[in-house]
Amino acid sequence: MAPRVLVSDELSETAVQIFRDRGVEVDFEPQLGKDKDRLLEVIGKYDGLAIRSATKVTEKIIEGAKNLKVVGRAGIGVDNVDIPAASRRGIIVMNTPFGNSITTAEHAIALMFAVARQLPAADTSTQAGKWEKSKFMGVEITGKTLGVIGAGNIGSIVCARAIGLKMHVVAYDPFLSKERAEEMGVTKVELDELFARADFITLHVPMTDRTRGILNKEALAKTKPGVRIINCARGGLVDEAALAEAIKSGHVAGAAFDVFEVEPAKESPLFGLPNVVCTPHLGASTTEAQENVALQVAEQMSDYLVKGAVSNAINMPSITAEEAPILKPFIRLADVLGAFVGQVTEEPIKEIEILYDGVTANMNTRALTSAVLAGLIRPQVADVNMVSAPIMIKEKGIVLSEVKRDKTGVFDGYIKLTVTTESMTRSIAGTVFSDGKPRFIQIKGINLDADVGSHMIYITNTDVPGMIGFIGTTLGAAGVNIANFQLGRDKQGGDAIALLYVDGEVEDGVLERLTAHQAIRQAKLLTFNIE
Repeated sequence: MAPRVLVSDELSETAVQIFRDRGVEVDFEPQLGKDKDRLLEVIGKYDGLAIRSATKVTEKIIEGAKNLKVVGRAGIGVDNVDIPAASRRGIIVMNTPFGNSITTAEHAIALMFAVARQLPAADTSTQAGKWEKSKFMGVEITGKTLGVIGAGNIGSIVCARAIGLKMHVVAYDPFLSKERAEEMGVTKVELDELFARADFITLHVPMTDRTRGILNKEALAKTKPGVRIINCARGGLVDEAALAEAIKSGHVAGAAFDVFEVEPAKESPLFGLPNVVCTPHLGASTTEAQENVALQVAEQMSDYLVKGAVSNAINMPSITAEEAPILKPFIRLADVLGAFVGQVTEEPIKEIEILYDGVTANMNTRALTSAVLAGLIRPQVADVNMVSAPIMIKEKGIVLSEVKRDKTGVFDGYIKLTVTTESMTRSIAGTVFSDGKPRFIQIKGINLDADVGSHMIYITNTDVPGMIGFIGTTLGAAGVNIANFQLGRDKQGGDAIALLYVDGEVEDGVLERLTAHQAIRQAKLLTFNIE
């Protein structure tokens, strides 16, 4: 059955057609997003929901979205989506951070010009019949220093445009490497140095706990006298009341804001102040940008629903369309390893370590780790998936670590999962052979070579004579057919394991009869989805 998507906000017909061309059924109801009751009524029928800003994807909507797998936001801001609720339900939330990058960067440059030359006030004065030429003395851009806070996608475009305007550019970004800064032609500085040097400051960072109020009263006091502030990123990055006081005192010469702490902005401490330019969140408001993000969200959602590719997800590691077929068998392996440990571990888990050896160390290990965690939790929470599993592990306070290393054994690459409880440590390793199927290669430190079956009895015991006969006789007496088996031990008379491939479910009484043998410590029926 083809996946089904609801478009509940305005998207172009070209974007809607992308869904259809890629084998996705689509219902285009651009006014539905404004009717939350109607949306709640129908959302359960859809695998995907494509939105702009009008649709509010609340926790209540998510609770009713029984089949929803992905929400795609045409635009960068996802403030209208309850991301924690979506993550807990295993719903991927995507945005389109690149479709409006140029448009937003250009708006920041335009606002910089506007505040440098007091253009809006000069326009209003002139159209009122005044000719106040001496009142609107401005400053040149050329030769001035622009301080860019956040040199990511949009910030880097602003840097390039500013360099083209013959400005000196200093940038603060904890993730900006020295090499990348040199490549961009900017000087990487710490925040206090940026404040001290910049004639103009423009912000291009997301709203997080660390960036909220990054330009507060104390920070503004460190800025160069006569500085001008531009914010086209997110309201709340700048303390508007503190900035208003700095403008009134003359320390800040002007400001240009496209975003505000409260939107729609009906009032603000900045309104009415001299040389303050305000626009109603127009950063992405160009014909080109709106079309670009619409096309991009349709492509991203279609790629995920049809191919399993994940791009620009807020709450899920990205998996490109090119790597998806390569990664798929290893994601399946990761899930199986997690499922094995999850079924045989009955105590609360305190620590998880995932080792990636050889070629697996160079794969998308964030996605693989998410698959391991999903398999690990599934025996307790049936509807967990790669989105919700990492959230659950974090909420449980379980310590998670990844280790990557070059090839160390006979296999080109493998994954090893080790979990620690209060009283024990358990490990399992596996790889993918040329047939694309997952294989167990080590359990509890004991080497073996075992396929993954849909129904397997896992037995741990002391290595003593007669075990194979006892197990076979006991299962045969209970009418359980053994299709195949794999055995392993660490040494003669030491720890041993058995994996028995059976045709279906086994009654608990049969397993109890197995564990009645003094040498058998555990007998557990494991089930795996091997389709």
